[in-house]
Amino acid sequence: MPELPEVETVRRGLVPRMVGHRIVRLTQRRKDLRVPLPARFAEKVEGRTIEAIDRRAKYLLLRLDDGQTLIVHLGMSGRMTLHDAPSAAEHPFERHDHVVFDMDDGWQVRFNDARRFGLMLLVPTEAVAEHKAFKGLGPEPLDALFDGAALAARLRGKRTPIKAALLDQKTLVGVGNIYACEALFLSGLSPRRSAHTVQGERAVRLVEAIRQVLLRSIDDGGSTLRDHVQPGGELGYFQTRFNVYDRTGAPCPTPGCGQLVKRLVQAGRSTFYCARCQR
Repeated sequence: MPELPEVETVRRGLVPRMVGHRIVRLTQRRKDLRVPLPARFAEKVEGRTIEAIDRRAKYLLLRLDDGQTLIVHLGMSGRMTLHDAPSAAEHPFERHDHVVFDMDDGWQVRFNDARRFGLMLLVPTEAVAEHKAFKGLGPEPLDALFDGAALAARLRGKRTPIKAALLDQKTLVGVGNIYACEALFLSGLSPRRSAHTVQGERAVRLVEAIRQVLLRSIDDGGSTLRDHVQPGGELGYFQTRFNVYDRTGAPCPTPGCGQLVKRLVQAGRSTFYCARCQR
């Protein structure tokens, strides 16, 4: 599933081609994704100008000029790709191009989702914050106000392993499996450590590591392991910088460590770590 860096990469790629531009045509090539697409979808968005594209957790929020927000979730395999007029004319729709936006400057944005776990909803902008998709979500890890003290407060009393706590969107949002493994390695914390013990200096280290890993991945265009591509079609390459994720049996990258990266399963998800460097 695309995680925060991948979704933020998509957002940044779409902004130049969609923000300030009008949707002149919407082509809906099926009735539903994970749930039915909005009723009278084309009628409601055609002619509307996109004023901003924001992100909350792993959702894109396309702010329309009529006071509506189009909420988009990429699901497991979704991607949004850009095509200029010649490219769109030369490349017919692919099988899984389910929703297509034609913009007023000739650019086309295609939402492709092979597994159809994606989502598109139209919601009044003033109601977005209270929508069920966002209720109960934790803070954004890249928010300037999110620091070690804030994380420690959210972990206080949690007896689950810290890795599981990081994947809980009520603790904080957007830190999926890849980035949780990498952040725990950088902060020197064992994925097995009870979350409630991550206080004080440990929490500060972990927040700094989370921020570092997410920002590096955004700069690298995200991680392309299977489906993720940037809107311009480029692959992400943060996977070339993984320290431990999916590196079972490889030497720990810490100089002088000498241990091999291990794998364990926590709550059905693979965790990768160094037993010597992470305590």
